[in-house]
Amino acid sequence: MTVGREATGGETGRPAGRPRHRRADWLAGARITAVHGLFYRPEGRAGEPEAVEFVLAEGQSVLLTCVSGGTLGITSGSWPALPDWCVPGQWDFGPLPQLPPVPYTGAWTVVGAEEYRDGRDRAYEAVLRCEEGDFVVGSGDTVTIRFIRR
Repeated sequence: MTVGREATGGETGRPAGRPRHRRADWLAGARITAVHGLFYRPEGRAGEPEAVEFVLAEGQSVLLTCVSGGTLGITSGSWPALPDWCVPGQWDFGPLPQLPPVPYTGAWTVVGAEEYRDGRDRAYEAVLRCEEGDFVVGSGDTVTIRFIRR
């Protein structure tokens, strides 16, 4: 599975938000072993994360990031390293207590993925469909994530 890196955009240096894949099967078959939130530390962890990183069994990861204008950036991650746009010491990965624990099999198996787009063809939501349920990641001022059991 390859997601591909995106060019950074604007003054923020954050990913520009243009996904490399739009097919519903771009992540099918991958096994998610962990999901981590990426938080801006000076603000604490009380709110939603700025990004969510899905760690895959194959040693890769996928990063879903809140980008300007409510756009959801979808790029290859760099787990366990922080993304290039993070200033060291100001960002930190943290747990997402609203998500269930990893299944007893050790991973969630992805059966498909979908991106929902606005009228300007910008992704604003991604759904990673797994055998056990769906991860739904949305973008706004921050990233929201929820798990819907099947």
